[in-house]
Amino acid sequence: MITSFLAVMGLLFLSGLTSGTETAMTAASRARLAALAADGNRRAGIAQRLLENRERLISTLLLGNNAFNIVAAAMATELFLRLAGEAGVVYASFTMTVLVVIFAEVLPKTYAIRHPEQFSLTIAPVVRVFVTLLTPLTRILDVLINLILRAFGAATTSAPLAHAYEEIRSTIELHREEGEIAKHDRDMLGGILDLGEVAVSDIMTHRRNMVTVDASLDLDAIVQIVEDNPFTRYPAWRGEPDHIVGYLHARDLLVAVKRAQATGSKVDIDALLSEPWFIPDTTSLKHQLLEFRQRRQHLAMVVDEYGSLMGLVTLEDIIEEIVGDIVDEKDVEVTGVRVQADGSMLVEGDVTVRDLNRQFDWRLPDEEAATIAGLVIHEAQRIPEVGQSFTFHGFRFEVKNRKGHQITRLRLIPPPPGDAETN
Repeated sequence: MITSFLAVMGLLFLSGLTSGTETAMTAASRARLAALAADGNRRAGIAQRLLENRERLISTLLLGNNAFNIVAAAMATELFLRLAGEAGVVYASFTMTVLVVIFAEVLPKTYAIRHPEQFSLTIAPVVRVFVTLLTPLTRILDVLINLILRAFGAATTSAPLAHAYEEIRSTIELHREEGEIAKHDRDMLGGILDLGEVAVSDIMTHRRNMVTVDASLDLDAIVQIVEDNPFTRYPAWRGEPDHIVGYLHARDLLVAVKRAQATGSKVDIDALLSEPWFIPDTTSLKHQLLEFRQRRQHLAMVVDEYGSLMGLVTLEDIIEEIVGDIVDEKDVEVTGVRVQADGSMLVEGDVTVRDLNRQFDWRLPDEEAATIAGLVIHEAQRIPEVGQSFTFHGFRFEVKNRKGHQITRLRLIPPPPGDAETN
């Protein structure tokens, strides 16, 4: 009788161990295990290999867990029948239910969910042996299960795991909602993940806003342009503004002017120009960042599929997509957004949707239009007149100014805090 009691307790312990292992292995951070394995932790390496075939691992653990519970219940029933006769079935059912729920399910799973990596590392060598021994049986079960699934027309292949970037993004957002990651950190991490999805056309400086230099002007006029603006590099053109012939670096111009003043020579502007670099407007920020690094350049001209000039993009533009706006003592800070006393906002039409989403934690769509004016035109399916109002995605947009076919200013009324569109 004592032997049977000890056997039941041992089986419950094994059941709890397999139950806790299932929870710990599925909850453990694969990134953390990979880092530990890279540092030489042998147990972490074992856990990693077990998780490479998650279906076989779970099948083995569930098989063992149910087998231990069934055998323990049968032995307990036999034990109680000896002690209490036919009523022993009732006693055994009640007692085993309580013991299994507490000691074989809730207790081990609660501990495992609180310490998943520690639990997984501790039990990994034992689980490896357990999985190896039961692999033939689990394979037979897999065949039977697939036959049953096919009989009911169900899929027999596993759904693909979430894309790595989507998984990382979801993890960041989850920790942000739980208050473990600040909004600025979330935006930076999200900016890095977005580099491969955002094209240079979404962040470039449009050609109408570019400060350029006419290479055919006299030296004083060119120097005046450089003095009046805070930039380091200036696209230079000749003949027509779209015909970019090179870049003029402000430092090179300053050095040339000083040398000319000292020697009495003339400054040859063409000799100061560096070769222009043209890139397609569909180039991703990730690719362009790598190109900037490899070429050791900081500025590129953006052209469309027909070769027409669209604008320019700089290394700083891409970095700002990650860290936010970079403003130093030489920059002219123009956000294009003015918050009004009533909570509405006056927004310049060329402010990007991405910048608004990052600044105010909104979720306005930016797939079809880069700027807020473009979004209104896309949603309205026409070029609105001044004074017209629209409501899209929970926001109200009122057209305040228009220049030709271009919306230059909007009044934007966001939805109340907590609206699903802005969370």
